[in-house]
Parts: sequence; C-alpha cells; structure tokens
Amino acid sequence: KDPLLSARAADLHDVGYRVLRILVGADEQPLQLPDHPVIIIADDLAPSDTAALDAKKVLGFCTVLGGPTTHTAIIARSLGLPAVVSAGKSILSLEESTPIILNGDDGTITINPDEMELKFAKEQKRKANQLRTQAQATANEPAVTLDGHRVEIAANIGGLDDARKAMASGAEAVGLLRTEFLFLERSDPPSEEEQYEVYRDIAKAMQDKPVIIRTLDVGGDKPLPYIQMDEEANPFLGERGIRLCLAKPELLRQQIRAIVRASQFGKLRIMFPMVADLSELKAARVMVSEIESELNVSGIEVGIMIEVPSAALMADILAEFVDFFSIGTNDLTQYTLAMDRMNPNLAGKSDGLHPAVLRLIQTTIQAAHQAGKWVGVCGELGADSTAIPILTGMGIDELSVTVPAVPMAKAQVRKLNYQDTRILAKQALRCATAEAVRKLKLDQ
Repeated sequence: KDPLLSARAADLHDVGYRVLRILVGADEQPLQLPDHPVIIIADDLAPSDTAALDAKKVLGFCTVLGGPTTHTAIIARSLGLPAVVSAGKSILSLEESTPIILNGDDGTITINPDEMELKFAKEQKRKANQLRTQAQATANEPAVTLDGHRVEIAANIGGLDDARKAMASGAEAVGLLRTEFLFLERSDPPSEEEQYEVYRDIAKAMQDKPVIIRTLDVGGDKPLPYIQMDEEANPFLGERGIRLCLAKPELLRQQIRAIVRASQFGKLRIMFPMVADLSELKAARVMVSEIESELNVSGIEVGIMIEVPSAALMADILAEFVDFFSIGTNDLTQYTLAMDRMNPNLAGKSDGLHPAVLRLIQTTIQAAHQAGKWVGVCGELGADSTAIPILTGMGIDELSVTVPAVPMAKAQVRKLNYQDTRILAKQALRCATAEAVRKLKLDQ
C-alpha cells in the first residue's frame, strides 16, 4: 500500500530477480533474441533490461506500462532506441513475428502495415538516419537560427564518462551535472575530498566550458541510508532537494566547499534544486558567500532550478538573487498538473507542452530577461523536437539535453527562423490543451 514502493515496483522487481540469480549461482542470461532484428513487446522493461538490450538486434520496444520520464524511457533515449510506452494491455495480444511499424517520434504503432505504409516508413527512417549523420558531422558548430539567433546546447550528465562523451557530442556546456551518483548506493556520505576530485576531473574534461553542478537532490523519494529522515506520506511534497540540504547543513556545506575548491580548474556553477521560497535561496546563498570567504575565492555563479510553480510565479523576485535559472520541466509538469510522472495511468496526460506549463516557462523567461539573467531548460522537454521551436520562440537561452541528443538539437535550431518561432510560441500559449500545442505547425 506504500505509494512510494508502488511507483517503484518495476525497479524493485528487477533488483529482486538479480539478487535471486546471484543467490542460486545462476549466470546473468541475456534476453535470447532471434538472429534477425526485432521489436520487443513487453508488459514493462526493468531499467537493467533496457540497458542490456543489443542495439544491433533490437530496433525498438513497446511496453504496456511506463511513462516518458521513467528510468526505462530515459535509458532508451540515451541508447538511441525508439520506444513507445504506456501502450495499454491490448498490445500484448499481438502474436510473435507480427510485422509492425513503431514510431518513437509520435508514439504510434502500425500493425500489419501494407506495402505503401512500409515504403513510407522506410523512407522516413532513411531520412532520419541521414539527418543524424549530418547532425553528427556538424556537431561542433554553434546552434544559430537562420536569422542569427543563438541558442546554447548543453548536456545533462551524471559523471566523468558522460562529460567526455558530452565533449565528443559537441555540447557547449554541461547544463546539469546530477551529483546523486556520488551519494547513492553507499552506507556513508562521500567526503569533501572525494567530491572535490570528481568535480575537478569533470571541470578539466570540459576544457573550461561551463559546468552547472546541481547540489544533492534527494529526499523521501530517494532516501539515503546515512541520513535520518521521518517517514512521509507524500515524499514528493516533503523534504526534497534544498529543503533537505538546509535541514542537514553540514552535508550541503561539504558539497559547496568541494565545488568552490574545484572551480579553479574550470567554469563551475552551483545550482540549487527544488527552491520554492526566497528564504531557501537566501539561506543557501549565505552559505556560498561564507565558504567563498573561507577559501578566498569569489565570483562563482549561483542559480536555481525552476521546478515548483511557486518559483516560476515568483521568478521576478528570485531573479534578483541568482545569476541564472534552469527550468526542470519534468518536475514542473508534475507539480503544475498534479500528476505523478511515474504513474503509468497518467503517462499520456503528463505532458510538458501543456499550456499551463508553457505559461509558467514564459513567466520565468520574461522575469529573468527583465533582470538581465539567462534561462535554460534541463528537463526532457529540451530534447523534444516539437518543443524546441516553441522554447526557442519563447526566448530560452539554453537547452540542456541527454548527450546523444546534442547534435540533433543543434541541427534543428539551425533550421529554424527565430521570428517564425516567436509566432509559433504565441500560438502555443493561446492553446487550451497539450494535444492542441502538438498539432501546431511551424510555417517554413
């Protein structure tokens, strides 16, 4: 009955089977696939199943459950695998070897396609592959629209290996370094020295390109064994992100010290997650100032994530106390629409292009620009090909996307006309539903 465990049932199941295999001495058996490429249909796929898929044999997959921002979907994007999730139980009635067309762009499945449908799909796939090849070839060129408007394309990363891949992909910065990998799956917190060495190495790997380091973003939904926390009925509305870190100030102080020390090796920026109130931001900034004084360092840029509606609505006030905003569209969508993004029954409705979410994004951008500050997007929406023209038209300064998505995001921006995207953005803001927004077409 615990809602947290219910939402993580697939992950729990996955870990349970892995432990069982180890206990009985069974070898890890990869999925047995035919000797020809296939599309996998499943009730659900565990994150470890998805990560282990052989991209040479698997063309894509479709699941009954899941959502666009679940772990499995995010891993699929990082592997470049087309996927359709939350397709419903009826998809399991398909017989094995049924020919289908799976379209990961628009979430459609065509069963037993005729010759014309197959021909069209193959041509679309050929064009998509050609575009990817061209995008990779020009990955190091800036993302500038046809009429000269620049959008910085950055990468979301989770460690040093990702930083190296980001450089190879043409990323102009790291828009989000998730530091949770340092704190999770261990019995005690990482030391300041351990953190410092990781941040230093990432700064060096990025060769003086900006790196935004998000401070620890855990809470009731991502508990740590070495932090005593009260049980919460709704962990998504409890002590998360900056709230937890301010309640455990020594944890936050160590992390900030490590970042400030490592900043001498590159352009590191500090970003605080889940800020909902000015008092939280002020308290965090005081800590940064104190540590800068202690270490005789100054000028490190500080920003916050906009992922709570109150922060978006108060962006004009918050902008005075930050150097930048980064909009976390996954959580902003969840909190704005009151829909758990991990709930498979709501996957089709939890859409970052809902006009209510877009209006909060627009409010944030306007407030930041009026204060002379810049704004990025670091949620999954930043790599959505339908969203990129709309976000560009709203005046977003940076899009931070998964590493494999960097070249395509850059290539798409280069094909846009900024003045046309501004018209499109205004149309999107006047729409009543996310579905209506997705039906809008850019006149080119």
